[in-house]
Amino acid sequence: MTRDHGHRLWKAAVRRAQQPTTDKPAAGTLGNDDDRPLYWARLSMTLALRQWNPAFTVSSAQRGALLELLESTSRGQDTITFGKDTGVKRILLTGFDPFDLDWDSRTSNPSGAVALALDGVTVQTPSGPARIETAVFPVRWQDFADGTVEHTLASHFRPGPQQVDMFATVSQGQPDRFDIERWNGAWRGGYQDNDNLSSTGTIPIPAGLPTVHPQPQWTHTTLPYQAIVQAATGRFPVYDHTQVTEIPAGGTKPVVRPNGPTPGSVARGGGGGDYLSNEIAYRATLLRDALDPHIPGGHIHTPVLEFGAGNSTDLNDPTFLRNRGDIVAQTRAIVTAAAATLGTRR
Repeated sequence: MTRDHGHRLWKAAVRRAQQPTTDKPAAGTLGNDDDRPLYWARLSMTLALRQWNPAFTVSSAQRGALLELLESTSRGQDTITFGKDTGVKRILLTGFDPFDLDWDSRTSNPSGAVALALDGVTVQTPSGPARIETAVFPVRWQDFADGTVEHTLASHFRPGPQQVDMFATVSQGQPDRFDIERWNGAWRGGYQDNDNLSSTGTIPIPAGLPTVHPQPQWTHTTLPYQAIVQAATGRFPVYDHTQVTEIPAGGTKPVVRPNGPTPGSVARGGGGGDYLSNEIAYRATLLRDALDPHIPGGHIHTPVLEFGAGNSTDLNDPTFLRNRGDIVAQTRAIVTAAAATLGTRR
């Protein structure tokens, strides 16, 4: 039952997001491409499951397993399926929940909106069609430490019938720009997550999962960043972002490097910083290197999705709606430009 409800929630959110924006809202007054109803609905379902008091006994371990099942199924993590068509390239894309909700409970995450808008979508490229499958991840340190990223992605990185041709982890980054992050660092910087918990230290890789030994301080993108930057994808500028923060070999203090890490340095921040956007990029590219380093993949930072000037209470405004629509459309164009560089799938 929990599995079915989780799947229904994900499918309903995807169906709503992909309803033409010219249509009336699928429900309520929010736009069809809004990622927030999925998050709010999952929170409500999680609360109901925590408070469930059936006539029979449910152990804490059993309730915990049901909560984990609801999380994975309502995020599309277990329904990534590309079919058997040998002529269609396979692209896996991930997004995130909203975060910083204690600062503003209206917050939206454009990467979540992107994931909903592109799940199951086939884009046409000069080198042939490409199907996109997506999933969303929580903004919580512990889930990542437990291996949620690796458990979701591993079967699609291994050689086999469901192996992807390209992947992109997506999150929101800086205002008014896209960044293709060149480098990812093995460091957690401690910023509070959606459970108001902090974690600082080397990114932990759970035992038993495919990985690289010894654990590297840095991983790098294999996305075709030059082709992406050069493509006309939308109104926001797109950058090949190479900056990192490191402790140089033999040093003791962090140093910002504009052109990537130096030999022997210790990571203190990848191109995407030291929060969970950097961590998902690090984990995904480390897993790629362990299973098939030839897969193009890396991280895309979208612009921050902000409200218009003077709006401190409304859930929407014209600036907010325009920016979200443009970010989703441009991310699709970026993924399409990257897919165009892939060879024809046989």
